[in-house]
Amino acid sequence: MELVEACRGKFDPFDIFVALRVVGPLTESDLAPLKPCSLHLDGLSVFYGERCALSALSGTFQSGTLTAIVGPNGGGKSTLLKAIMGQVPYEGRLTLEDATPKDIAYLPQHSPVDRTFPLCVGDVVSMGLCHKGGFYQDLSYGAKDLIEAALASVNLPRSAHRFLHTLSGGQFQKVLFARLSVQNAPIILLDEPFAAVDAHTTQDLMAQITNWQAQGRTLLVVSHDMDLVRTHFSHTLILAREAVAWGPTQDVLTLDALHRANTQFCEKEPCNKRKRT
Repeated sequence: MELVEACRGKFDPFDIFVALRVVGPLTESDLAPLKPCSLHLDGLSVFYGERCALSALSGTFQSGTLTAIVGPNGGGKSTLLKAIMGQVPYEGRLTLEDATPKDIAYLPQHSPVDRTFPLCVGDVVSMGLCHKGGFYQDLSYGAKDLIEAALASVNLPRSAHRFLHTLSGGQFQKVLFARLSVQNAPIILLDEPFAAVDAHTTQDLMAQITNWQAQGRTLLVVSHDMDLVRTHFSHTLILAREAVAWGPTQDVLTLDALHRANTQFCEKEPCNKRKRT
């Protein structure tokens, strides 16, 4: 923090950061059009030791759909996203159609970014450009424009030079969304992106999610806000370690299905052990 204060007003850290790394024009990968990508699950199960966190989940997240993942706490929602990202071992099959793991953008429930470190907003957003080429690649001439456009898309215009410690929680979440935008991934996973943000920020974030879907991206979003899900999400997966219901939101997101999810979760919890062979 002392370093940040000492440097304030003497130089622009984001401009220096970009100047040091920019070496060429925009590449084809920077501007590549999105390709339709689907995600297929076949008997997907996850165990933590002997305890089952996700049981025999089968189905398809179709290309271009916006799917809410809802259900009781501990029902496997975050575990599903981690399995898709390869962060936890799983049994069964997980198949990406016309995609590779590098085509997935992921925002976990808790960001590992240290907001007390003297980074500016543009630095964090630029990390999305490093996803495919690695953190040691040089940036293109158009990188700064891409970063500024991504920030404007989440209603944070002209913010690339701000330091992270000056941001509110909602503003920081918008920065993380801007980072996802420049990553330009056809599949996006969001784990409780609306937690601990105000209604105005939720509106801005939901607008960006809707925009991503309109661009043809496939989105999986963990959420506890049923009103938001009913209003904006075309599909819903109700998860209580296994799929209770999965399909168009207007058909599956019912009080009866949510009640069954909670009942099923509580009833199966004491017996939720891996069978020994």
